[in-house]
Amino acid sequence: MRPSEDFLKQLMTKGLDGDAAAHAQLLRALLPLLRGFYRRRMAGQDADIEDLVQDTLIAVHQRRITYDVARPFTSWLFAVARYKMIDHFRTRGRSFSIEDLDEILVTEGFAERSDASADVDRLLRAIPPKQAAAIRATKIEGLSVTEAAARFALGESDIKISVHRGLKALANRVKDSLK
Repeated sequence: MRPSEDFLKQLMTKGLDGDAAAHAQLLRALLPLLRGFYRRRMAGQDADIEDLVQDTLIAVHQRRITYDVARPFTSWLFAVARYKMIDHFRTRGRSFSIEDLDEILVTEGFAERSDASADVDRLLRAIPPKQAAAIRATKIEGLSVTEAAARFALGESDIKISVHRGLKALANRVKDSLK
């Protein structure tokens, strides 16, 4: 039987509070979840799947302090897994889009829409559309500046400037929200 979000979150929270047994139980409970996650995306690559499962468990252990207990655990877990998979694909020359995170979470049955993706959408709506489109194309979709310029029928320098100004505006917005 697949562990529930509440059960996994409870184990994670106990682990963060210093309960080593709960942390070990969490890591064991994540094994089948992560194997299934990677198998659905990387059929026929069993050796790579096991490497990714181990890398992800190590990352969960090392980065557990970054988990925000106010948010769903599985969203955080699958974001970690997704980034490990992206790193894996990048070393082999394959790209992967952040937009796939929503599909991953829905497929895994844990969310209708990821919190991270919703946060990105909300932030991008707060800046001019041209800047948001340039950021989405280059930083989220992974297009090159040349590809983004061709998509929007703009010059490469226009894309670079839009990304720079948009990121600066987003940084200021985030900085202001922390005050």
